[in-house]
Amino acid sequence: MKNILLLLALITLFSTSIFSQTAEEYYNKGFAKYEAGNYKGAIADYTKAIHLNPNLEGAYINRGIAKNGLKDYAGALVDFNKAASLVPGMSLAYYHIGIAKSRLGDYKGSIAAYTRALELTPNDAELYNLRAVAKYNFRDKTGACADFKKAASLGSSKGYDALNKYCK
Repeated sequence: MKNILLLLALITLFSTSIFSQTAEEYYNKGFAKYEAGNYKGAIADYTKAIHLNPNLEGAYINRGIAKNGLKDYAGALVDFNKAASLVPGMSLAYYHIGIAKSRLGDYKGSIAAYTRALELTPNDAELYNLRAVAKYNFRDKTGACADFKKAASLGSSKGYDALNKYCK
């Protein structure tokens, strides 16, 4: 009987180590599913990766992006905020926080997130364009035009076009 229990324990241990996946493997599977348009499957795999490694900030970012694909902006915002708390100096997290807040109609919060991202990456024309749109939606035309002007000065054709369209 002891031999059978030992054999069962060894089989369980062996099969678990063979068939268990790492956080990185789930992360990669999630990425592949996202690329194929399977947002729900991607979210499930990113969730498994997070369960195995709660400090895997990229899984939070990508799960949030997949949630955006399903228009779950509030859920995405939770993930982006978690990534930002894990790596406070990650501009990408604040970029996505800004997008989620804009989609939720929180333009003031969006402006704050883009401002934080710009503190980390001050020459990002796309961030200036996004913040300008949030400012415009917040009814701050002067601030929006200043950001469109900065984006244009950094070589953004979108910034230049918006400057000519909205800031005359």
